Amino acid sequence: MPKQLRRRRCPWVDLTKRDYIDYHDSEWAVPVRDDQRLFEFLILEAAQAGLSWYTVLRKREHYRLAFDHFDPEKVARYDAQRVASLLSNPGIIRNRQKVLAAIHNAQRFLEVRDAFGSFADYMWRFVDGKPIVHEIRTLSGYPATSAESDAMSKDLRQRGFKFVGSTICYAHMQAIGMVNDHAVDCFRRHEIIATYAELGT
Repeated sequence: MPKQLRRRRCPWVDLTKRDYIDYHDSEWAVPVRDDQRLFEFLILEAAQAGLSWYTVLRKREHYRLAFDHFDPEKVARYDAQRVASLLSNPGIIRNRQKVLAAIHNAQRFLEVRDAFGSFADYMWRFVDGKPIVHEIRTLSGYPATSAESDAMSKDLRQRGFKFVGSTICYAHMQAIGMVNDHAVDCFRRHEIIATYAELGT
């Protein structure tokens, strides 16, 4: 086995899937404060509802092209013709409710961004601006929700967002680094913690 694959990783990582490994090693739990990246994960996490994250990860590049590189201002203006085009695109998950929710959420996203100065400022309030670091040791030790994801879900729903249940919100928090859920023996855990001061988190 190559040396890189012998590194200790989180128990959810399928070592037979190179793209899954790359996502874990380079993106998962890294703090994100860029609004367009946050919007990307908002769309992808909603698309994941009822499916596995790997299903969505494999379609990520198709989503990037289909949704104008996750530009919320463009997505917010999609009309019925664009919806029909998306629903005929085999590269994405062709679920009408999820496609319509992406457009609807883009509109709500812009409202929140305007109200708070940035969507990042709004999101990171739920953890007081700093990542929460958990002590995960086993696959069964991963929480599905938290008090913070409950609060986020409730607030997003009140603002009109769709597909933002607490489980989806928690997965979003994991993906964008609001929580560091790398297992205690995962090599990425301390690498990411070491960047917090540099990132101002």
